[in-house]
Amino acid sequence: MTTLRIGTLGAARITPAALIKPAREVDGVEVVAVAARDHERAAKFATKHGIPRVHDSYEALLADPEVDAIYNPLPNGLHGVWTIRALEAGKHVLCEKPFTANAAEAEAVAAVAAGTDRVLMEAFHYRYHPVAQHMVDIIRGGEIGDVQRVETNLCIPLPLPKDIRYRLDLAGGATMDTGCYAIHMNRTLAGEEPEVLSATARTARPQVDRWMRAELRYPSGASGTMTCALWSSPPLKLGARVVGSDGEVRVFNLTGPHLAYRMTLVRGGHKERIRVDGAKTSTYTYQLRAFLAAVRDGAPILTAPADAIANMRVVDAVYTASGLGLRQPSTPRG
Repeated sequence: MTTLRIGTLGAARITPAALIKPAREVDGVEVVAVAARDHERAAKFATKHGIPRVHDSYEALLADPEVDAIYNPLPNGLHGVWTIRALEAGKHVLCEKPFTANAAEAEAVAAVAAGTDRVLMEAFHYRYHPVAQHMVDIIRGGEIGDVQRVETNLCIPLPLPKDIRYRLDLAGGATMDTGCYAIHMNRTLAGEEPEVLSATARTARPQVDRWMRAELRYPSGASGTMTCALWSSPPLKLGARVVGSDGEVRVFNLTGPHLAYRMTLVRGGHKERIRVDGAKTSTYTYQLRAFLAAVRDGAPILTAPADAIANMRVVDAVYTASGLGLRQPSTPRG
């Protein structure tokens, strides 16, 4: 394969930052097609971003022999069904987080992927950035001793109740949006799979959380807290903190370090500011390079289906503990 040709499902707001701009920076990747049920919207999107082909349906995009891979940024409740259809059509898939509506659906998607030779990656873009990897290396390298507590926060200001992220029928809610990041960061930094001890939610509408906090416990005995929000006070809180027996490491803005970040290592009463090479390059660019390497060279995937299933199990456990109930897949139109 000389060039990985990608088609995008829909004209989502995230697509320019997550796919189109990175594709211009990653040699060997080209965005060649977009599909939407609103042809005019798709055509405008294609013209604005220099995409050569427009399809009137998702099915037509999946049937396009000139498309090697699919980017799936559809609403949460549609991730699973269209990822399965893309895999069955012989396409590699980069699927936006959360992987699916719940863990059972994640297992079903993973089973389909396992029956193909296609690459399936969940788009936790932060995980492919050197800032995230350096934080993991500090912890795994024993620089702060044994992990005792992990705290992750991702709260953003989105007080827009009509936004799709607040729609229960599309598997919405803060835990499905910012929370799946906070959970993934907590698991990644701990290096273990947690038990959810408790969860408390504040809702925007029945069963739809705008804020969630969960208390976690790991097999090693370490504790954890994840806090997420789409609408809360304070309106912005972006951080990860790991406390060990010999020190602690903190990062501000682990999910968007290319915009701004601060990493601090504390040991023996000494505080050190850590700077990471390559931090100014976008997380999405690193992610697209990793996706290309997996497709073209068989490189390992940090956010593979098994990891996605594990993350969705924790998401499910948080919703169960909060009393809001699991999210469910949406029914595709047409």
